[in-house]
Amino acid sequence: MSLVRAVRGMNDLLPAEMAKWAWVESTFAVALSRAGFAEVRTPIVESTPLFVRAVGETTDVVEKEMYSFVHHDDALTLRPEGTAGAVRAYLEHTVHAREAITRWYYNGPMFRGERPAKGRYRQFYQIGAEILGDQGPGCDAELIDLLHGVLQALRIPDVEVIVNSLGGPTTRDRYREALVQYFEPLKDKLSADSQRRLTTNALRILDSKNTGDRDLAANAPTLHEFLSPEDEAHFALLRRSLDALGTPYRVEPRLVRGLDYYTRTLFEMKASRETLGAGDTVLGGGRYDGLVAELGGPQAAAVGFAAGLERLVIASRFDPPTRVTDAYVVPLGDAARFLALTLGRELRAHGCFVEIDTRGTSLKSQLRRADSLASRFALIIGDAELAEGVVVVKDLVEHSQSKVATANVAAHVAKVCARGAQ
Repeated sequence: MSLVRAVRGMNDLLPAEMAKWAWVESTFAVALSRAGFAEVRTPIVESTPLFVRAVGETTDVVEKEMYSFVHHDDALTLRPEGTAGAVRAYLEHTVHAREAITRWYYNGPMFRGERPAKGRYRQFYQIGAEILGDQGPGCDAELIDLLHGVLQALRIPDVEVIVNSLGGPTTRDRYREALVQYFEPLKDKLSADSQRRLTTNALRILDSKNTGDRDLAANAPTLHEFLSPEDEAHFALLRRSLDALGTPYRVEPRLVRGLDYYTRTLFEMKASRETLGAGDTVLGGGRYDGLVAELGGPQAAAVGFAAGLERLVIASRFDPPTRVTDAYVVPLGDAARFLALTLGRELRAHGCFVEIDTRGTSLKSQLRRADSLASRFALIIGDAELAEGVVVVKDLVEHSQSKVATANVAAHVAKVCARGAQ
């Protein structure tokens, strides 16, 4: 019988990898919590129209990448990103009526049917955050600076912060018209995808990964030529705020993103291509001031970000601590096994990390297993120890052993392990 394997693009995360994942996740969670963000969890499955309305009907995500299906006449989709679900929850539970400003963060799996590549999977994990109710750009700068600090804490080298302004909806409409006029004479030289985008959303041509498209776009008009005075003032204040914070950044007028809901502030953070290859963006975000109203709510300003955890784990330079095992309990015989179970429970109540070997194998085999776990102690219980009311405490670091009264073992081991942790 052939071996059943994971679906292509959906990978397993084994314990050896999870220590680094947990470190990355906790670093973000702590930083966001300190900045007033509270964790929110939304369903993995949402109504398909939610993403069509929020992300944009002509985006690659909606047109090509969503995992959608019909169940009991309901059109459903595995979430491809986190912002739409967060805003839906914000409105459904009328959070906007109770809070002037809402700060949420999330962490969980997303799904897109795109071609797998280094750090990119069809089931992938994102951590992200949303600030709802603040028109910025002060909170935009605060968020960018906070995220830059997190990437520094993750020891990701060569981080580059890139910012741009997409302007408001009318600015984008005027810019799209200018792009159509620019690219129309070049249509036959564009890739098939960009030829289609020319009639659906010309702005997306600037986000093309095709080398030929990028060369043709080099002389296209820039969005900054079309910013309104209000857009310019917003972007200027963002830059002054970042300067005041001392956050390094570069303005890139051609920076766009693949989702239609972005307005005004836009940002990305990139890491070394030596680590990540051509796809060197580790996180991105921006404002989406029209999305709350688009999904049926009041007019509400908003800004957020999302980061792919796979790429963060690859980019970060950190060796997580090895697994800790304070004590490995070695019972020799059935009667000893019963005592081992209760001793293990008592040790854990004292805060120790404990494994109990109940296989009934030889002493030599069990000690070999204790060594493989880098356990500090092996606690040996045989018939003689039961009769005497003691446990043999073998210190595998100090290469010594002693007999300790059974009633005192947990306190003895916990005291030594606590001292070693200081």
